[in-house]
Amino acid sequence: QVQLVESGGGSVQPGGSLRLSCIGSGFTFYRHMMYWYRQVPGKEREQIALISNAGGGYKNYAASVEGRFTISRDNAKNTVYLQMDSLKPEDTAVYYCRTTQTGVEYWGRGTQVTVAS
Repeated sequence: QVQLVESGGGSVQPGGSLRLSCIGSGFTFYRHMMYWYRQVPGKEREQIALISNAGGGYKNYAASVEGRFTISRDNAKNTVYLQMDSLKPEDTAVYYCRTTQTGVEYWGRGTQVTVAS
């Protein structure tokens, strides 16, 4: 079955960096677009980045993270990454990766990122 497992979250000071990873299994990873989302309690889940399938030549970012976050993928490792730089307190959230298979959305369990002094 399709599984997504995020890792790499933690606590960091403002201005710091973290790299999140999401390992996919149970599907042909390179064929599928991958997404990163985040969610703060009481708010809707927000799409923050996507990367196209195969070589990942197309990427798109939410305005809130443009220029600070970078999405990438390593198909040999079935992994999508989110490099997060210049982190701000408002980046505090649970971060999720997502894929879609034949119209069905699959989500990981998320990884917590906390940005605080």
